[in-house]
Amino acid sequence: MDIDVRGPRFGAAVTAVVLAVVLVTGSAWLLAWQTLAFALGAAGGVGRSPYGLLFRRVVRPRLGPPTEFEAPEPPRFAQAVGLVFAGLGLVGYTLGPDWLGLAATGAALAAAFLNAVFGYCLGCEMYLLVRRVTVRAG
Repeated sequence: MDIDVRGPRFGAAVTAVVLAVVLVTGSAWLLAWQTLAFALGAAGGVGRSPYGLLFRRVVRPRLGPPTEFEAPEPPRFAQAVGLVFAGLGLVGYTLGPDWLGLAATGAALAAAFLNAVFGYCLGCEMYLLVRRVTVRAG
């Protein structure tokens, strides 16, 4: 079943704020929270992530009905990509090197920002590219 495109975009906005705070404060605990949020989104889909639940219960009822939908697989893949980068960032912040934490968190922030502000989901585009390549190869 397709999902309301505003949900993943809302989640990306919250994610961008969280990751920006991580970069400013260096908080490994906050990055651990974001890593968990990505893990839940990757495992259960964006609707089951904490930000997806917040969107569905608090934000969406205050908006008009959705006019645009998308398949759930690309945003779910994007959550898995975010999980990888947040996990690398967490390793960098907790075990070192510090530059790994900064670089991985910064990359995840850049992707979340692009989705939140411009509606361009890098992870979704990666999913579509992987699908095209595997279909041609298979």
